[in-house]
Amino acid sequence: MSPPRAVVIGGGIGGLTTALALHRRGWHTTVLERAAGLAPVGAALTLAPNAQRALGTLGLGTQITELASWRGDGLMCDPAGRPLTRTHSEAVVARFGAPLVVLRRSDLIDLIVDRLPAGTVRTGEAAFLTHAGSARHKAHVSTPNGRHEADLVVAADGVRSPARAILFPDHPGPAFGGWTVWRLLAPTPGSGFVPHESWGRAQVWGTLVRDADSVFIYACAATDEGGRSADGEKAELRRRFGRWHDPVPTLIDSVPEHEILRNDVHHMQVPLTAFHRGRTALLGDAAHAMVPTLGQGANMAIEDGVVLAHHAAPDADPLVALARYDRDRRPRTQDVVRRAARLLKLTSLRSPVTVAARDGLMRMASRTVPGLLLRGFDGIADWRPPTAGPGTSPARPPDHTSASPPPGTPRVSRTRATDPGRP
Repeated sequence: MSPPRAVVIGGGIGGLTTALALHRRGWHTTVLERAAGLAPVGAALTLAPNAQRALGTLGLGTQITELASWRGDGLMCDPAGRPLTRTHSEAVVARFGAPLVVLRRSDLIDLIVDRLPAGTVRTGEAAFLTHAGSARHKAHVSTPNGRHEADLVVAADGVRSPARAILFPDHPGPAFGGWTVWRLLAPTPGSGFVPHESWGRAQVWGTLVRDADSVFIYACAATDEGGRSADGEKAELRRRFGRWHDPVPTLIDSVPEHEILRNDVHHMQVPLTAFHRGRTALLGDAAHAMVPTLGQGANMAIEDGVVLAHHAAPDADPLVALARYDRDRRPRTQDVVRRAARLLKLTSLRSPVTVAARDGLMRMASRTVPGLLLRGFDGIADWRPPTAGPGTSPARPPDHTSASPPPGTPRVSRTRATDPGRP
C-alpha cells in the first residue's frame, strides 16, 4: 500500500520543517515553492529553547547546537549605550533548559533539505489551493505544471497567504502593525563587540553575531504603511540611528545600499476561528502572523510543523488530525500574537517623559528582581513537543533548574554551491 500524499505550499522554515516531520511519519511529501530558489528572506534566525526542542524531535538537535553562532549574554540599552538590563545565558538555561541561539537561516534550511528525499522540494513552481478537500474527497493544488491531488495540504504560504483567503474569504487578513523592519548584514565591528538590543523613542536597534566575520542587524521603527525613503534606506537609517551609541553609526556606514532589506510588519489582529478546513491546514504566518518583538515567528512555525505531524499518523483520519492540530496550536499561537503586540506598545512609546519612565523602571527591575525579563517568556520558551500517542497535547514542561544544553559534536558543513538556500 502506497503512503498517503501531502503537499506543502511554501518552502520557508515552517513549510520545510513540516515536510520533514511528515516524511519521518511515513508520508510522501512534496514542497512547492514559487520562488526560483529557496530565496533569502533574512540573514539569521534566533531559535528559542521551544523551537530547539521541536527540531530535536526531527534529529537536528546536535547539529543546531554546533551551527549556532551565538549562545552568549544579552544586553539591552538606550540610544546612548546606557544599560537597561542584562540577560545571562546561564539564567536562560536554568529557566528554560537551553540558551537562545542564533544561526544562519541557510544553515537550518540545508539541514532540513538534506534529510528529505531527492525531489521533495520543487522551486519555481507557484502553487494554488483549488479544493480544500473533505471527508470523501482529496484536496487539490494546481501549478503551471499540472494538478496535485493530496490526502493533506499544508499552506505555509506566508503572511499574505492566498490559501487563507480561499479557506476563510470573510477574514480581513493580517493588519499593519505600525512598524517597519530593516534587516542587514555588516562586518563584525571589532573584537570587543557585544551583542545588544537598544530601545529608543518608537525605535529599536538590534545586533547579533551571525558568524566570526559578520553580524546580523534588525532595525525597527514606527512608520506609515508602505513608506519608502526617497534618498534610499541607508540614508533613512542614518537619520534614525546615526547618532546612537557605537558601533551603530559604523555598522550603518559599512553596509551597501542594495543589501538593506525593508519590510512592513503585519500581524493577525483579528484571530482566525480555525486553522483548517477540510484536508487543508494553515501554518506559520499564514495562520498567526505576529510582530517580531518576541522573536517567535519562525519558532512558532517550527512548533506547528512538529505538532501537525504528531497528530497526522499515516493511517489517521486527516480531518480528525487537523482538528487536534487546531486544538493544540490555535490557543497557544494566538496568545503569543497578543503578547507580542503588548510588548510592541512598550517599544512604541514616543514621549520623552514616558520613555524615561519606561527605561527607569527597566533599570530598577533589573537590579531588584533578577531574571524579571525572562519571566516574559514563561509559557513560551518552556514549551515541549508532544511525546505521547497521537491525539495528545504537548507535555507540560518539567523543572528546568538542572537542565543543560545538548552536547556538541564536530561542526558539519552544509554549504550548497547551486542553491544557497533561504538565509
